[in-house]
Amino acid sequence: MSDFPRPRGPFRYGDRVQLTGPKARMHTITLREGGELHTHHGVLKHEQLIGHPDGSVFANSSGHEYLALRPLLRDFVMSMPRGAAIVYPKDAAAIVAQADIFPGAVVVEAGVGSGALSLSLLRAIGREGRLISFERRGEFAEVAKANVETFFGETPDTWQVVEGDLAEELPLAVAPGSVDRVVLDMLAPWEVMDAVADALAPGGVVICYVATATQLSRVAEYIRGTGGFTDPEANETMVRGWHVEGLAVRPDHRMVAHTGFLISARRLAPGVVPPEVKRRASKKSFSDEDVELWTPGAVGDREITDKNLRKRIREAQKGARGARIAAGREVDEDVEGASDASGAPGADA
Repeated sequence: MSDFPRPRGPFRYGDRVQLTGPKARMHTITLREGGELHTHHGVLKHEQLIGHPDGSVFANSSGHEYLALRPLLRDFVMSMPRGAAIVYPKDAAAIVAQADIFPGAVVVEAGVGSGALSLSLLRAIGREGRLISFERRGEFAEVAKANVETFFGETPDTWQVVEGDLAEELPLAVAPGSVDRVVLDMLAPWEVMDAVADALAPGGVVICYVATATQLSRVAEYIRGTGGFTDPEANETMVRGWHVEGLAVRPDHRMVAHTGFLISARRLAPGVVPPEVKRRASKKSFSDEDVELWTPGAVGDREITDKNLRKRIREAQKGARGARIAAGREVDEDVEGASDASGAPGADA
C-alpha cells in the first residue's frame, strides 16, 4: 500500500465530508459529481464544496449554512455501519498507548468486530508493520473489511483478515515468538492464552478488552497461572465532557463512563520464573457457573439479528464502493446511466 491518504487540502470529488448545519445536525456525505444533499432545510450541491479548504461554510438553496470538515477517525468510527459492538475511540486510544503499538510492529487482533479498533491499529503500525485480525463470524469480517476500505480508500496491504478460531489458526499464521503485540476483544480470552503465549516474543504485550468484572478476574488469574507473563495490570477509561461558556463552567450532564476493562501483561523469556509478588489473601476460587452469570449474554447484551446484520453489510459495502469510485478503481454506473439518459449526472441524496 502507498502512503496513507493525508486528510487535508481542498475538497475534491470522492472525499468524505461532515456537514454541520442548523441546530448542530450533522450529515456525512461522499462528494460526487452532480451530487446533492437534500434536507427539509433545502438543497446543498456537492459542487459548491469543490476546491475549498476544510473549515469552510456553505449556504444551501434556502440560505441555511453548513460547516464542512473532513471527519476525524473518531467521527468515522462512531457513524460507520456496525456488525458487532465497537471498541470506542477512548478505549482504542488507551489500547494503542498501553500496549505500545509502534510503527513496524507485528500485531495480532481478535476478534475484528466491525473494524473500529483495526483502524487505530493500522494507523499505529504504519507502512512497515503487519496486522493479522482473526474473526470467527464471516459476516462481521465483511463489515470490517468494507469499513476499513471506506476509511483508507483501499485495503491496506499491511492487513490480513483470518476467519476462524484464534487458538487454531494463530499457530498456522505466525511463527512462534514472532509477534510483538496481541489485542484480544473476545468473550473468553483465557481460552486462547496458551496460543498467544507461544506466538508472543519475549517482552511482547498481550492486552485484553473485557466487559464484566468476572471476566476481568478470570483472565487475570489465568495469566498469573501460566507463569509466563508479568503480573497483569487492569484499568478502565472514563471520559466526562465539560460545558465551558464564559463563567458557566460545569461538567456535562451525560458522560461516556464504563465501556470495558483493559488488562495487560508482558511475555517473559522461556523458562524464567518471575519474582513472587506478595499480596493480601483473597478469594480466588470460582467456577464456570460463576462466569456464566456475568457474561454479556446473561446480563442482557443483545445479539444482532441476521436481517439487521445483512443491512449493515450492505451499508458498509456501499461505503467501500464509494471509496473505490473516488480512487478511480471502479466506474460509477449510476452516474453514467443518468448521464446517458438525461445528459446530466444523477443527484445523490
